[in-house]
Amino acid sequence: MGIGEDIQGALSDQILASDEILATAVGDAWRLAEAELLDSVVAVSEEIQRLEALRVRLVGAVDHRCQVDVLGFPNTKMWLASKTLLEVGAAGRIVMLGRGLRSQPEIADAYFDTTISAEHTALIMKFCERPPKGMPLEAMDDCRNALLYAASGPTANTDAVRAVIARLERAFESDDPPPAEDTELNEFHASRTLNGRVAVKGDLDAVTGEMLLSALSGLSQPRPAQDGTTDTRTPGQRRADGFTELLRRYLNSAIAGEEGGERPHVSLHINIKDLADHGGGTPRDQRGACATDASLFAVDGVAWTEWLGPLSLRAARLLSCDSIYTPIVLDDHGAPLDLGTTTRTVTKRQRKALVARDRGCAFPGCGAPPSWCEGHHIVHWSKGGPSDMDNLVLLCGFHHRLLHHSDWEIEMGADRHPVFIPPRQVDWERTPIPAHNQARPRAA
Repeated sequence: MGIGEDIQGALSDQILASDEILATAVGDAWRLAEAELLDSVVAVSEEIQRLEALRVRLVGAVDHRCQVDVLGFPNTKMWLASKTLLEVGAAGRIVMLGRGLRSQPEIADAYFDTTISAEHTALIMKFCERPPKGMPLEAMDDCRNALLYAASGPTANTDAVRAVIARLERAFESDDPPPAEDTELNEFHASRTLNGRVAVKGDLDAVTGEMLLSALSGLSQPRPAQDGTTDTRTPGQRRADGFTELLRRYLNSAIAGEEGGERPHVSLHINIKDLADHGGGTPRDQRGACATDASLFAVDGVAWTEWLGPLSLRAARLLSCDSIYTPIVLDDHGAPLDLGTTTRTVTKRQRKALVARDRGCAFPGCGAPPSWCEGHHIVHWSKGGPSDMDNLVLLCGFHHRLLHHSDWEIEMGADRHPVFIPPRQVDWERTPIPAHNQARPRAA
């Protein structure tokens, strides 16, 4: 079954089937008998799985055919996340699945026929792409069939699929290092959660794990109070505190290299009047504001960090007591005031101002962190463009190159924030698009 075979027909049939199911099952759900209600949930779930499979199929075609000048992003993952409600990680999993299934037709048939789930498909595909090094090529078909059988049907579960994978890996053991010592299996994930925290997940080899545990050991020991009261922190809390101390000592050691011309450290952006206001309230009383009130998106009353975004003023004031910060004077629209035009390159002070205004890559839908970004002249320096704030914008490496080698244009809006003009192959009307951090309405 080819990726491009009868795509349009399949899409039309899928939409018609979805409309019929939703119209009968959802519209009058409160009138359904219990048996009908149960059947409707199953029918809708099956339809969701079919639509998800179709999305993977279409995204695989986009990834195969569409170039970066059409996408406007460095890869399909970033484009998909910018156009949907998907987070970048979830979009990436869809892209990788669609890409991998192009070379795995047997697995693709099972997935697109909705006999196996996306999670089980990814597990089987990963095994087939990187089989045990001792497994002969002629054994691949039998191994794949065994995994597809274990993953088929609604009663299949991930533990059963992984158990089959483990048995196959043991059956074809070789002189290669055991999994506990294989550094190629190492993974470390640190992702921002919806509530502004960071979730950490990793899988490390025994040697690296030993180094980590040894480093944390002395920093996560129980600390009794002065009166002898035992430490009330859980082991997990103690390790988190130890990890925090480990990071603090590393960043303070001056061996961390440089990002954007300076040693990396915690950067904080806060309106100077908010920093000085120790009364406990924000400059704007928002207790009566509704959820759609533009004042909720105003800069006043909120501090910002480069990686995680908004931070409470209480935490910001705590950081400022133990940090060196450079005050950036902002106008009423949150744009830094002019800092001069003396040099061709962006100065450190101008860079701080750019970060305060753009908060990362300003290209719509990107928002890469400031440490990955460069200062870009809207009107190039060689053509008389000054190095002042109204002619500078913060862009990641990819979008910096895209602006130099495509028909995308940038203009400075009336509020002194950049506005992006897409090329005609992206939008025939060339409708201006606000910068990434301006996607929400600002206070008047």
